[in-house]
Amino acid sequence: MTIRTARLEELPLLQDIERAAGRCFRDIGMPEIADDEPLTIDELAPYRQAGLAWVSVDAADAPGAYLIAEYVEGNLHVEQVSVHPDRARRGLGRGLLEHLAAFARHEGVPALTLTTFTEVPWNAPYYARCGFRLLEDAGLPPGLRDIRDREAAHGLDRWPRACMRRDL
Repeated sequence: MTIRTARLEELPLLQDIERAAGRCFRDIGMPEIADDEPLTIDELAPYRQAGLAWVSVDAADAPGAYLIAEYVEGNLHVEQVSVHPDRARRGLGRGLLEHLAAFARHEGVPALTLTTFTEVPWNAPYYARCGFRLLEDAGLPPGLRDIRDREAAHGLDRWPRACMRRDL
C-alpha cells in the first residue's frame, strides 16, 4: 500500500470513492446517507491545497481510498475517510489513519478527532479498534461542537452519532 498526497485531477475520483463507499449504508437501512452527495470539487480543493488530503493507491497508482483532514482545536480532525468497497478489508482506511497520525506527530499535533455513527460496524466500533475513544457531547470544545451542530443541521443526527479522539 502506498499513501501519497492527492492530486488536483484526482478530486473527482475521491467523489467516486465516497459515493461507492456510501452505498453500503443502504444495506443497513440508512439510504439517506447512501444518497448523500460527497463534497464538491471546490470543497475538496482546499484540503489538497493545505496538504491535508491523501490517497491510498495500488501498484498502478490508482486511488482506492482517501482521507481529508483539517485543524480543529489544535488537533487534526478527520473530515472524511472513505474506502472503495472493491478495496475494502485490506487495511487502506487504517493505513490512512496511521499516516495522518504520523503526520500529526511530526507537526506536534496532540490528537486526532473525528465524528462518526456509533452503531455502524465500520464506523465507531472500527475507530475504537484504531485507538479512538468516544467523547461526551456535553464536554465538547467549541470547534467540535460546531461540527456536530452542522452535522445535525444536515440531518445526520437521525442516527446515533458522536465525536471520537485519539491521543498521540
